[in-house]
Amino acid sequence: MENNPTQTMRAVAIDEFGGIEKMKPRKLPVPKVANDEILVRVDTAGVGVWDPFEREGGFAKEFGLKANFPLVLGSDGAGTVEGVGDDVRDLKRGDRVYGINLMSPKGGFYAEYTVIKAKNAAMIPRALSTRDAGVLAVDGVTALDGLDKTLRLEAGESILILGASGGIGHLAVQLAKRMKARVLAVASGKDGVEFVKRLGADKVIDGHGEDILKAAHEFAPKGLDAALLTAGGKPAEQAIAALREGGRAAYPNGVEDAPQASDGVKVMKYNGEPDPRTFAKLNELIGAGPFEVHIARTFKLEEAAEAQRALDSHYLGKLALVLS
Repeated sequence: MENNPTQTMRAVAIDEFGGIEKMKPRKLPVPKVANDEILVRVDTAGVGVWDPFEREGGFAKEFGLKANFPLVLGSDGAGTVEGVGDDVRDLKRGDRVYGINLMSPKGGFYAEYTVIKAKNAAMIPRALSTRDAGVLAVDGVTALDGLDKTLRLEAGESILILGASGGIGHLAVQLAKRMKARVLAVASGKDGVEFVKRLGADKVIDGHGEDILKAAHEFAPKGLDAALLTAGGKPAEQAIAALREGGRAAYPNGVEDAPQASDGVKVMKYNGEPDPRTFAKLNELIGAGPFEVHIARTFKLEEAAEAQRALDSHYLGKLALVLS
């Protein structure tokens, strides 16, 4: 499949790693598609809490990657397939897709077009708009990998979800309920508590003011079976202390003040890894009923720097760049 070589696109890119001031709106060539890739016309790009780490060069260092400048930022998003490589079978032009493009040498989702490996993308569940799916991929895969692959959550088990009103947390609450678990959610602020109650958690407390250990003991007198920790520090320690003997906790790589293991319980760190099976399971769980992917605020592409600044403010769910 050939792109028109003269085609350019609007993008936000950096010429070197560093602070927010390095992010600049640019006109760049539309990337070329290899055999195992798809070209996506971007509708919405997620603005993730890990995006500043990407901008500062953290992932490049962690994975030993050489960055290809100018580097278009943005590790997940959604849009419409505009072209497919010769080896791609499951996706075709016109399909609505969402996917992950972390540290791709061809650039990310802060652009009108992005090229993505077909295995890192999936059809958008019918129940979701393209806009909502734009913030789903990384957090959805991370939430599901934590519950399913790492914690191996079973129906009927009790789980505490810490950071339940955040990007990963609000998806994890809904996924854990679909997996028939009992969910004690720890949210952030009064608005966070109201939000997570609406998502169907069995019990919700405010992590800023309420006693996690007391709430956990009332919820599961013999101790919790599991905990998914999307934040660290004292609340994570309390969540781990509330686990029963043989209980287990998981947290995604990158959580600050990483939780420490304690006697008789297992504490595991993990990475959300996109693959066709995970996407298929995620889509199946989402498709089982009404599902909310919450976007707190949207920004135009040219406001990407402002959107990254807003990551430090209090918000529910996710932030997004809207290109359409």
